[in-house]
Amino acid sequence: MASFTLHGIAVSRGIAIGRAHLLAHAALDIKHYLVAQEQVETEVQRLVQAIASVHKELETIWANLPKDAPVELGAFLDVHGMILSDPMISEAPLNIIRNRYYNAEWALLTQIEELSAQFDEVQDPYLRERKADIQQVAERVMKVLTGTARIIPFAASSSDNHRIDMIVVAHDISPADMLQFRDHTFSGFVSDLGGKNSHAAIVARSIDSPAVFGIPRASTLIAQDDWLVVDAEAGVVIVNPPPLVLEQYRVRQAAQIKARKKLSKLKKTPAVTLDGTSITLLANIEFPDDCATALDNGASGIGLFRSEFLFMGRSGGVAKLPSEEEQFESYKKAVVAMKGRQVTIRTLDIGADKPLSPMDNSALNPALGKRAIRYCLAEPQLFLTQLRAILRASAFGPVKILIPMLAHAFEIDQSLAMIEQAKKQLIKAGRKFDADIDIGAMVEVPAAILALPMFINRLDFLSIGTNDLIQYALAIDRIDPEVAHLYNPLHPAILLMLSMTIRAGEKAGIPVAVCGEIAGDPVLTRLLLGMGLREFSMHPTQLLSVKQEILSSNLKLLTAKTKKILQMTEPDMIEQAVQKLKLL
Repeated sequence: MASFTLHGIAVSRGIAIGRAHLLAHAALDIKHYLVAQEQVETEVQRLVQAIASVHKELETIWANLPKDAPVELGAFLDVHGMILSDPMISEAPLNIIRNRYYNAEWALLTQIEELSAQFDEVQDPYLRERKADIQQVAERVMKVLTGTARIIPFAASSSDNHRIDMIVVAHDISPADMLQFRDHTFSGFVSDLGGKNSHAAIVARSIDSPAVFGIPRASTLIAQDDWLVVDAEAGVVIVNPPPLVLEQYRVRQAAQIKARKKLSKLKKTPAVTLDGTSITLLANIEFPDDCATALDNGASGIGLFRSEFLFMGRSGGVAKLPSEEEQFESYKKAVVAMKGRQVTIRTLDIGADKPLSPMDNSALNPALGKRAIRYCLAEPQLFLTQLRAILRASAFGPVKILIPMLAHAFEIDQSLAMIEQAKKQLIKAGRKFDADIDIGAMVEVPAAILALPMFINRLDFLSIGTNDLIQYALAIDRIDPEVAHLYNPLHPAILLMLSMTIRAGEKAGIPVAVCGEIAGDPVLTRLLLGMGLREFSMHPTQLLSVKQEILSSNLKLLTAKTKKILQMTEPDMIEQAVQKLKLL
């Protein structure tokens, strides 16, 4: 069998080796035909029953989630259930059957293709990835309509009785499917579609499973039972690797497994540099149940609680938004779970790019539109409701409020005024809260860095959101394959902005954290330490790798070397110098 290599998007980490298990793409082979007028309602009922069947299937999966299932899965299943209930899925295809006389499969596919085309025009990467959720829901309905059975093989054995892992290869894969496969003998995932922001990618990272997505035609180029090596860190899939290559990857895989076991011993070790400086390691979370994973990986608190996950995916718009009580219970659950450690809750980061309903997309430029604090200030009752819920949670443990996308002095002042108004409402209602709660800003707009005194004079702390900052500063969308290669956290302008912010906070005596992806990249840990960063916030699974770098770092040496790096302007020289920091 010929060996070849495929390249895609690295969405997790690790190496998986095993046989390919291909999943059929149900929408590819459906029949297209017109039904007689007298058969229209029969066809409508066939689709209605298929949708009901998938509802029941999702409910069954939800009810049977194992105790060790990643906490994101329950929420993702809820999102898929709400998508299935949305009129754009549950009613629009029925109207196509009645008006155009299409058979049920054709009607559903037609509606999904129209929705997909709308999502393709949306610029925000997170929202574009939500198209995949709609397609995955439709895929489930299509399988019921076509009677396509999904057979999941149980553990296979080789002649020497060693287990042979299987690797899922699919056109697209849903988070619920990932759980189903995880219960058997699957060790990795490969998909034609998907990116770093897809729900499946989030689950892959949370279960620490090697996955490479966004490989065009992977599901047609790879044959059933082909041997595969999935190098999730390089975004590479090797099909039918030669014996020497296979052996090299087995050695690398064994070394990684050994290294991770060694890392687990660092959970209770304080994050202190060789010269005795304590570093604060915090976790980024989406749901209160993520706190258990954060604590298990040694987090000293929550540096970013993304509250928008409580709001998104709800059909029905504003009428279905989470109430103050619902939000309060969620925030309180996280605060109590962290047992006295800090919990930083980011206010709603939603708007044109992250609509309240999965079907509610917008043609506005999401990066420059009404989002985050702009959205909240335009919806004062929604904002006040959330602020009251956060403040109430602060009565149960240390809480900080983090406001995203601030760029103007009046936005800061209006936000602070709204917080004061929320406090007065709680006092009037006799509710307890921390009257001295810290208020901070996400620094993710270049203008904010050039006007740092405006922020420092008004706020208690800063948190640098490098994901958005890099995209705004370099004017690129890192998910767009045409320009993704331009996304570079080591661009000299980015390094200068990071250093300016960290030093300004240090001079003013207010804490500065980094909560974007670079905080969890161990390759960049020493560079950030050399800049003066003392507070890192990242996905819980990245904490121990970063801690390992901190424990072997000498700040005096790193500071001197980093000053020289900040004076460099050539990308190659910067990258080489950063790599050399590992040797200090």
